[in-house]
Amino acid sequence: MIIDTTFARELAGDLLDINAVILRPNEPFTWASGWNSPIYCDNRLTLRHPMIRKKIAAQFVKIIENEFPEIDVVTGTATAGIPHAAWVAGSLDKPLAYVRAKPKTYGMGNQIEGGVAKGESTVVIEDLISTGGSSISVVNALQFVGAEVLAVISIFNYGFEKASQNFEKVNVPVFNLTDYNTLVEVAVEKGFVSSEDLEQLASWRVSPDTWPND
Repeated sequence: MIIDTTFARELAGDLLDINAVILRPNEPFTWASGWNSPIYCDNRLTLRHPMIRKKIAAQFVKIIENEFPEIDVVTGTATAGIPHAAWVAGSLDKPLAYVRAKPKTYGMGNQIEGGVAKGESTVVIEDLISTGGSSISVVNALQFVGAEVLAVISIFNYGFEKASQNFEKVNVPVFNLTDYNTLVEVAVEKGFVSSEDLEQLASWRVSPDTWPND
């Protein structure tokens, strides 16, 4: 779900301008999963651009203040969500936590750092959602300790149907600052790709595991 479409378009343009998102429909990237992809997203590059990262943090804060004003803790996903969650927690004057992909194999064996207590409410800050698997593992870890996960909020969402289905299973809403459809629309307008590439870009989003089909 995108709440502010004007901001979504502005952010999509920013991500394209700094090469945090690169579109190559005719020279696909290969993801770690083995999928061929016309898009590569590295939102960590926003950390190099103070004005952009400040805008991202401010939008996260705006969504939380409007939709979930009574949250107890702000939680980031390790590792890319941590800096954004830290800025948001600082702005809201809320405790900060982050969740590892798996528990540590030493010390106290923590998976949740900073701490979210049983019964506390939280919002998860994520940088990128593809299938939703990593975000949902964070949600599961928080729910396991008795926390109430009110939402996941991401910088960018590919918009795969599989992700929507996965989040429905855990009954957690997802808010996105921008998404794939918005990005492609802005990319055409700004000349990053041509209108002739739209069919390729749309077909990938529908069947990313088998694209391209030729």
